[in-house]
Amino acid sequence: MLRSRKIPTRIEEGDFEPDWADQTTPTPPVRIVAGELPGGFSCLDALVGFIPASEIFGRPIKHAKARVAKTKVAALRPGDLVVHVDFGIGQFDGMHRLEVSGSEADYLLLGYRGGDRLYLPVTRMGLIERYQSGRAADGPSPLLNKLGSKSWERTKLKVSEALLEMADDLIRLEAQRRSQPGLAVDLPGEDYSALAASFPYQETEDQQRAITEIIADMTKDKVMDRLVCGDVGFGKTEVAIRAAYLCALMNRQTVILVPTTILALQHLATFKARLEAQALRVEMISRLVKTSDQKKILADLADGAVDVLIGTHRLLRDDVKIKSLGLLIIDEEHRFGVRHKEKLKSLKQNVDVLTMTATPLPRTLQMSLTGLRDISVIQTAPPGRRSIRTLVTRFSKRVISEAIRRELQRGGQVFFVHNWVRSLSSMRHFIERIVPEARCGLAHGQMKDRDLEQVMSDFVGRKIDVLVCTSIIESGLDIPSANTIIINRADFFGLSQLHQIRGRVGRAVERAYAYLLIPGLSSITKDARRRLEVLSDLSAVGAGYRIAAEDLQIRGAGNLLGKAQSGHVAAVGFDLYGRMLERAIAQARGQSTDSETEPEISLPIACLLPEDYVPELDQRMEIYARLSHADDEEEVFEIEQELVDRFGPEPDQVQNLCELMSLKTLLRRAGILTLEAKKGVLHFGLDLTANIDTGKLVQLAQEQSERISFDPEGILKVKLGPDDREELIQAARAVTLRLLSSTKPA
Repeated sequence: MLRSRKIPTRIEEGDFEPDWADQTTPTPPVRIVAGELPGGFSCLDALVGFIPASEIFGRPIKHAKARVAKTKVAALRPGDLVVHVDFGIGQFDGMHRLEVSGSEADYLLLGYRGGDRLYLPVTRMGLIERYQSGRAADGPSPLLNKLGSKSWERTKLKVSEALLEMADDLIRLEAQRRSQPGLAVDLPGEDYSALAASFPYQETEDQQRAITEIIADMTKDKVMDRLVCGDVGFGKTEVAIRAAYLCALMNRQTVILVPTTILALQHLATFKARLEAQALRVEMISRLVKTSDQKKILADLADGAVDVLIGTHRLLRDDVKIKSLGLLIIDEEHRFGVRHKEKLKSLKQNVDVLTMTATPLPRTLQMSLTGLRDISVIQTAPPGRRSIRTLVTRFSKRVISEAIRRELQRGGQVFFVHNWVRSLSSMRHFIERIVPEARCGLAHGQMKDRDLEQVMSDFVGRKIDVLVCTSIIESGLDIPSANTIIINRADFFGLSQLHQIRGRVGRAVERAYAYLLIPGLSSITKDARRRLEVLSDLSAVGAGYRIAAEDLQIRGAGNLLGKAQSGHVAAVGFDLYGRMLERAIAQARGQSTDSETEPEISLPIACLLPEDYVPELDQRMEIYARLSHADDEEEVFEIEQELVDRFGPEPDQVQNLCELMSLKTLLRRAGILTLEAKKGVLHFGLDLTANIDTGKLVQLAQEQSERISFDPEGILKVKLGPDDREELIQAARAVTLRLLSSTKPA
């Protein structure tokens, strides 16, 4: 039975009148009141019982709207290299306030070769991206372009020609993959609805979207190859559970491949809790399982008696025979070696594949963004989730003891990550000396199977306060009571790995803390310093996708389809390269490509963020960038509401800015390149290649010849009335809406 989503958020006392079947028998009154109870109880003397809604409906009712982490715009700092789509690679040299045509506005100063300068209005920040070479951070710096030179256009043309050739190869690869026949599952029915109803939380918007996309994939007769990218703790496992259940409904088996034994144990508990009630058999195979038990499980798997099998690389051995594999789920594929991936290729033949990751590797990120793989991104944080406060500090007794004691005093637990097995025991004794009241345990991959399983069981059962461990805890562990993590020599870890390890905490409503211990900034490499800066800056909920993009710049983009492409990425920057590749792929498919119009607006109106309204330069830069990248009027409105909420009532300049940026989204849709006000006349420069019905415009100009004229050069001139001159933006908006109504039908 499908669940109703329309549960009232508040019912006042007396609103509910029960319709008793037997009115002759005295019955205690039933009342519904607003409030919160962790569980039901009764008071027999008073003949009163209290039952919370969660015990009636079988799930907690969440009313708070989940937050979505915005990760689209990267901050610029003076000295950063940028790529201007028209002028090439330059250097960002700060923001300046200038007066142009009697009105003040903010401009970005970009420096080019030979001392050339370009002042870019903040309203056109959509034309630039921070330069990312796609090579490692210690690679050679690119040469700045020179304004007025034809070299940039020649570079773009060369890259574009190479991408068109590459796009043909991509299309052939995609066609080959999509031509493989797959097993189409039936549309979900009541059985699936019962499983969904048993989920003890409210699905987030992104989580539900991912589930819907997977259902759509699995009900087609083509194989699925989907990547689910969601930050740690954002509900990817539930998405996998739903997919495994759909597969089981078709009498097919699911294999779940995980990188560590600890994660296998975690998944075993989670999948059993959700699927065994639906009469499915879930088993695990890893070194933690006795050899005799493994043989029995593998025999049952071969007979089709096991519905879901979870395991480590042990699953890739030749003795694993699967009767009817329908779905392969891979958790953190990048953790497996080359030899394992070769074996995976044979498993993937003609079966649906679902890959899950919290921080996709640059290579995976590229493949997903360029259309080689389908991708579902879960950016919506579960209700109540808070960012992890991240501190980079020197190793010291005081910092470690205070961090552990602070967590223990609030009844929590601590992870202490020390990634050297040889000295792990010494680190445990050190912690026991400085915090003698803490109960410590050890966990690492070289322990005996039963010992590792026991220590993890003790930590989950809260018999251990501090788990001194290696990076074995990196993936998947969900222990809400552990909300402090200390990572020793954090400079030795990769960025994505650090983010994964940090994600072991922050699974509850309590504030979580991550301490990144280093010997000192002078003792670590330049790349390590940058990794720690990125992780410290990107501590917001849902930052995993941004971290993957930053990781791409630090580590390099790798080799997507051959070494020849790395030079093209470096020539134009990764972001522009990605956009050009997407357009080339669309061209190769015969699809129309969206216009990359970034309208140039010149109106004598003050549109800016005053320093006394938004005092911090970094904040102003971020807001300008978000407004410039806004896709539609609704997004601009949301940013404007956020400004009012954060900084108070908006002054006229801010209101003008938001109205102008809202207008710009309409101009972009209408294919308008320029908008200028000259002597009481609005000049609209139209993109003649856009989807505009020029015949209708000529007819409009003829009907209103006293106000409107249209010339063959694509300039539409609209004479303003006396009232319009005071409301230029609104007048321009009205004309733009009229132009949008003149677009040709698709």
